[in-house]
Amino acid sequence: MGKVTKVSGPLVIANGLSEANVSDVVRVGEQHLIGEILNMTGDSASIQVYEETSGLGPGAEVVTTGMPLSVELGPGMLENIYDGIQRPLPEIKAATGDTIARGVSIPALNRDKVWEFKAVAKEGDQIKAGDILGTVQETTALLHKIMLPPQVDHGTVKWVKEGSFKVEDKIACIIKDDGSEVELDMIQRWPVRIGRPYANKFTPDRPLNSGQRIIDTMFPVAKGGTAAVPGPFGSGKTVVQHQLAKWSDVDVVVYIGCGERGNEMTDVLNEFPELNDPRTGESLMKRTVLIANTSDMPVAAREASIYTGITIAEYFRDMGYDVAVLADSTSRWAEALREMSGRLEEMPGEEGYPAYLASRIAQFYERAGSVKCYGSDNRRGSITAIGAVSPPGGDISEPVSQATMRIVKVFWALDSSLAYARHFPAINWLTSYTLYTDNLGPYYESEFGPEYMANRNRALRILQEEAELQEIVRLVGQDALSPKDRLTLEIARMIREDFLQQNAFVDEDAYSPYGKQFRLLDLILRYEDECRAALLKGADLQGLFNISAREDIGRAKMADPEKYNEVYDVIIEKIKAEISEVQAGGEEE
Repeated sequence: MGKVTKVSGPLVIANGLSEANVSDVVRVGEQHLIGEILNMTGDSASIQVYEETSGLGPGAEVVTTGMPLSVELGPGMLENIYDGIQRPLPEIKAATGDTIARGVSIPALNRDKVWEFKAVAKEGDQIKAGDILGTVQETTALLHKIMLPPQVDHGTVKWVKEGSFKVEDKIACIIKDDGSEVELDMIQRWPVRIGRPYANKFTPDRPLNSGQRIIDTMFPVAKGGTAAVPGPFGSGKTVVQHQLAKWSDVDVVVYIGCGERGNEMTDVLNEFPELNDPRTGESLMKRTVLIANTSDMPVAAREASIYTGITIAEYFRDMGYDVAVLADSTSRWAEALREMSGRLEEMPGEEGYPAYLASRIAQFYERAGSVKCYGSDNRRGSITAIGAVSPPGGDISEPVSQATMRIVKVFWALDSSLAYARHFPAINWLTSYTLYTDNLGPYYESEFGPEYMANRNRALRILQEEAELQEIVRLVGQDALSPKDRLTLEIARMIREDFLQQNAFVDEDAYSPYGKQFRLLDLILRYEDECRAALLKGADLQGLFNISAREDIGRAKMADPEKYNEVYDVIIEKIKAEISEVQAGGEEE
């Protein structure tokens, strides 16, 4: 037991903790505030307190738990809402009211709820870490697999029960190789700052289908990959994160509201339970874990929330599931690091951020990946980490953006001018990039043929040419351009408005499957091919622009996802027929 000697905001200095270790969780003062030891000097410890420290003073008692900051992993996490250190907010509200009482201690997993456990392992089975003992149907959307914890390397099943149990009830007994016995319940505890182990890591080679055309076609991210969404205030970072959470073809979504405004988290909490999951037709919350650490909550817990979220994601990954971790935003997390570093009187780095900022950001993103899970079977799971970055004034030359860009392989640069023009998603196609195209190329070729990547590259080239031509238009006007260049500008406008822009309020356009994306872009480029061929034969450019099939192309993205092929085939035939008429008129003249 130690005594507090100094209090500086969330940083507390205490003496008399010679038995404690760095990263131990401690309880501070009469209210038993939760804290974590950051460093030790002799028997003096610097403690990061995860709750408001007002009223705390020198002489208050500090008691170490002897354990690092850990999360509880087991049935009951899905559909739940946690704060940054995995305290269940709905249960806290029921116990203490609308305001979180300081020092409140409620288990992360409900101890009273009964789960139906079905055994997979049998008495006498030889099992090793990661093998599945049994399953629990946690929600209608996900089968929760109860695994042998990584701490138990190998052993023999002495007995395993089946039936209705609470999470703390013993469900199995394992005889380890040294003869000792371990009785297991359905809870695993894991330190949040240590990545969970896996058997092997693969190069990501499957795309994450988000249903957003500018993401999936132009700048795709692989399952098990990393991406960043930087942008200034009001450019739509949170909107992009919400769309990814709603539509991504993953099994589990872990959404971390890290330092976000309270009204934005309120929107998430109100919206997600009402959303229908396109995979199951039920509420999206049935495969979602929400971690809410808003900007008015203690800053220290904000720093921990990122680790809490990625550890929960690793647990579901170990079951063989694809998981998306959406962190909104890592800039607020970095600001929490900066504040704590300043209170610790560490040497500041660029713009006051700690010198280890880049390595901390790397540690978070490197826990993503596509892996072979622990266990005897060949389960494969993935974590896709997507972090929003909020650079002050939209200046991505600041340290957090630059450190993130060095780590992630996909960069969706948001543009406030596009957002103000009501172009959503407001991702700038000239400054964004992806490094996964080589890895994903074989998948696209096997699914859609070589035309998929050829069309994607061609569309990006047209958009780049448009940017160059716009410089000329600003100087001398559009009339000075050749018909070919004017056609390029028109095709680029069609790609922007008829392909890249999406309406989240229209069901047919909010989500676009890969097949529909491929056919829609191909439709626009087919129109370009027919126009260029007709121009060579003397067709009138304005006549080519005025054909009625142009309106059909503009409405093509609203086609029924089940019937788009037939609709697009009809439009292509109409384009050919109408352009032939324009061409014939030009030849007669």
